[in-house]
Amino acid sequence: MSEVLQDAPAETGSAAGIAGGYAPAPRSALDAEAVKAAYRRWAGVYDALFGGVSAFGRKRAVAAVNGLPGSAVLEVGVGTGLALPHYRSDKRITGIDLSGDMLDRARQRVARMNLRNVDALLEMDAEETRFADGSFDIAVAMFVASVVPNPRRLLCELKRVVRPGGHILFVNHFLATGGVRLAVERGMARASHSLGWHPDFAIESLLPPADLAQATIQSVPPAGLFTLVTLPRDGAAPSVETMAG
Repeated sequence: MSEVLQDAPAETGSAAGIAGGYAPAPRSALDAEAVKAAYRRWAGVYDALFGGVSAFGRKRAVAAVNGLPGSAVLEVGVGTGLALPHYRSDKRITGIDLSGDMLDRARQRVARMNLRNVDALLEMDAEETRFADGSFDIAVAMFVASVVPNPRRLLCELKRVVRPGGHILFVNHFLATGGVRLAVERGMARASHSLGWHPDFAIESLLPPADLAQATIQSVPPAGLFTLVTLPRDGAAPSVETMAG
């Protein structure tokens, strides 16, 4: 998973904050070293522990990518490469991740399965990549938005590297709007550094109102735990300051 070495605001997402124009943030920011340490611990058991519960979201996201026009695909937060075998052979995949330990396992998977359409697996910050503007037709970020400290910066960077007319997809867990699940997720937020992700992550932290209005949002099994967001990439990429309101 990828993120930038920068502190996120400590303000918790709220109706007042959203109405006020700023992007709500989880309670505690994760820095790059916290994420690297978390995924170093998880790398050896990630597939067994999380592969099953995340499989529906991952496969739904890849199916959506496979159905979109364009061949140049950026997978953000490629991890151990669980999604890589499911892309159509005519999709050319570049994967990035902040965790070198996870990438090592992804490279082993590519070699073992002879995945010829995987062009590169790179250790890179998703919020500040080294790609040229408009390098990709599609960018898909799987379970990454709740890891980065600056989700709007991530979105802005993906808008930069995806060409106009392309698409940006996210599959992620987003904060419940009420009930027992909301209480559980807020309780789990205290363990964000150990988990390596934010259970208390609201979709408004990622998408400003204009993008929410044009995004296609689909609930994903199991039990709607994950959400697939498909966003058309139209017009010029905005600045982070513009997106932050």
